[in-house]
Amino acid sequence: MTLATFDRSAGAVPQDRVAAARRLSLWLALLLACVMAASLAIGAAGTNLWSALLSLARGEALSVVDRTILWDIRLPRTLMGALVGAALAVSGAVMQGLFRNPLADPGIVGVSAGAGLGAIAAIVLGASLLPAAVMAALGAYLVPLAAFAGGWLSTIVLYRVSTRGGRTSVATMLLAGIALGALAGAVSGLLVYAADDQQLRDLTFWGLGSLAGATWAKLLAAAPIIALALVGAPLLARGLNALALGEAAAGHLGIAVERVKTLAILAVAGATGAAVAVSGGIGFIGIVVPHLLRLASGPDHRALLPNAALLGASLLLGADLVSRTVISPAELPIGIVTAILGAPVFLWILLRRRMVVDL
Repeated sequence: MTLATFDRSAGAVPQDRVAAARRLSLWLALLLACVMAASLAIGAAGTNLWSALLSLARGEALSVVDRTILWDIRLPRTLMGALVGAALAVSGAVMQGLFRNPLADPGIVGVSAGAGLGAIAAIVLGASLLPAAVMAALGAYLVPLAAFAGGWLSTIVLYRVSTRGGRTSVATMLLAGIALGALAGAVSGLLVYAADDQQLRDLTFWGLGSLAGATWAKLLAAAPIIALALVGAPLLARGLNALALGEAAAGHLGIAVERVKTLAILAVAGATGAAVAVSGGIGFIGIVVPHLLRLASGPDHRALLPNAALLGASLLLGADLVSRTVISPAELPIGIVTAILGAPVFLWILLRRRMVVDL
């Protein structure tokens, strides 16, 4: 192994690339701030965010309508959108580093379907399988925890099936992900078929994803799990950088490979599970965001992971703005918007990779 190879595996990158990544982080943070402000200011109701802020600055009380719209509807929705977008983008980046393939994504390889199955099972079967005392104790945390368990089990099964002798087969990973997604979808369909009217109303947004049901209770239930995953993911950056050389090389460099893999699986399961629990299935964020950032600032996970959180949050909030304004006062499911934007980019990634291989 050459010294240059060792430096790359340890995370050493040219100073100009480090500076470019830092500049990109500042621009992405500014973009997120602007999109969050727009998310609070724009909506079907005529409430004006800036007038409300001026009123508060002058010590004037907001009207009941303005307070309800801004505090109880738009603010939790904006914060939830930022958290979900960051969770999906970081999960995609971690999975791509773990599997050493830029096409890995929680939605494509069945992790999101497994998380959705866990959440649906908790909604439909929770009251009948769990004692009333347990249901009362868990409260709003039941669905996020069940989604976490479903995403975790899906990720474990996916990794075990696609890895043999310490090497991960990309083809096996994709095929196993399709099979896991189909199985989880079939079981979810059976549970939906058995659900009552109230449960069906609770499950309505699962099909294409939505932030319309955002409340402070759901936000507070999902936020700790997502925040823990987002804080823990950058700690895996050096290990993921080393895994790009292969598991054997990473082990020779002193990386605890199995520990990195376990923590990566837990982070993906936690972030994806909690995100799916509160927003339903939203695709393409996890695959598009990391790829765009690799083109912009390189593959170093120390910059990739935090930048993915910023860009993922901005993109999902932007898609949510489109979904609730394009046919206002009605709303498009946000999954339709992300699919329209993400599918062409995904096809471009596939074509670009094919052209590189052909060359």
